[in-house]
Amino acid sequence: MNALSLPTWFIHIASVVEWIAAIFLVWHYADSISVPAWRYLSWGMVPALVGAMSAVTWHFFDNLPDLEWIVTLQASMTLLGNCTMALAAYLIWKQSRQVETAPSEESPPVSDAS
Repeated sequence: MNALSLPTWFIHIASVVEWIAAIFLVWHYADSISVPAWRYLSWGMVPALVGAMSAVTWHFFDNLPDLEWIVTLQASMTLLGNCTMALAAYLIWKQSRQVETAPSEESPPVSDAS
């Protein structure tokens, strides 16, 4: 018998599947709005996914003491994922600021005719 109950397993696995879906949805969102910086967020989410998969693996093997290194991997990937997602958020913000301050192609240039 495993240490986790069936409902807990369901939540763990559903969370991993949802995270994978979120990565793909963010990638497609970047394509749909033509803002490539959103792809950085997809890539930034991958270490957190590895962390989640590490946690599931740790529980799958019933928290064996020989596999305690997986807990360290999970914590490291979670930290890395938080940092990469924060960096991606900054890059998205920076690119959105550039788009807002760029001159509009629709309005004609203002001439200074005297």
